[in-house]
Amino acid sequence: MTTATFYKDTVTLTGRSLRHILRSPDTIITTAVTPVALMLMFVYVFGGAIDTGSTSYLNYMLPGILLITIASGIGYTSYRLFMDLQGGIFQRFQSMPIARSSALWAHVLTSLFASLISLIAVVGIGLVMGFRTGTSALGWLTVAGILMIFTLALTWVAVIAGLTAKTVDGAGAFAYPLIFLPFLSSAFVPTDTMPAPVRWFAENQPVTAIVDTLRDIFAQRPVGGDIWIALAWCVGLLVLAFFTATAVYRRKIR
Repeated sequence: MTTATFYKDTVTLTGRSLRHILRSPDTIITTAVTPVALMLMFVYVFGGAIDTGSTSYLNYMLPGILLITIASGIGYTSYRLFMDLQGGIFQRFQSMPIARSSALWAHVLTSLFASLISLIAVVGIGLVMGFRTGTSALGWLTVAGILMIFTLALTWVAVIAGLTAKTVDGAGAFAYPLIFLPFLSSAFVPTDTMPAPVRWFAENQPVTAIVDTLRDIFAQRPVGGDIWIALAWCVGLLVLAFFTATAVYRRKIR
């Protein structure tokens, strides 16, 4: 198969996956509901008890909510992939003159699209609640780039889960630890308030570096070395997940 054929097949199959999303928009709505509910609860219930200095609590915690939004959505990616495998669609694709990997990339690109829509919705609600930032267009593009790389990395992790799951429940359950990982980071409370072992974990896991980077960009502060640590985590996870997923896919679809 040529590169042109791969692109053409990927676009066609991505259109198929997107039509499924558009026919059941409750998927995107459900993805956004959990982080919005958490945002409302933390800001209006717990926010007054958490000292974040001169930064409003909504501005402080929104980056963590954005990561939870991404983690909430990728569970559906593994679910859709698992259902396609169980339905035999991949086997039917094998009998057709299309690039084998295009079916996998279609799920990945659909995940990116769905996550982007959910992120826009959450940011919009955050703005209604009072989130404010003076960051430039370049700052917003940097935030979007980091979030998309993070989404792409987790999506390939979701692909591994979808390809290896034995049950439909197992296909989506892997996302739960990822949803709760921001709670053990600087996303909702400063790490210096945590017990020493928890603080060590929080300060040395990927979510903290990503959250701190996004927070500094929104606040127009120098990001320092956090941005490189965040990118190293995202790119490292992306590369590892991509090669693992493609290896599993080749064994699964012969």
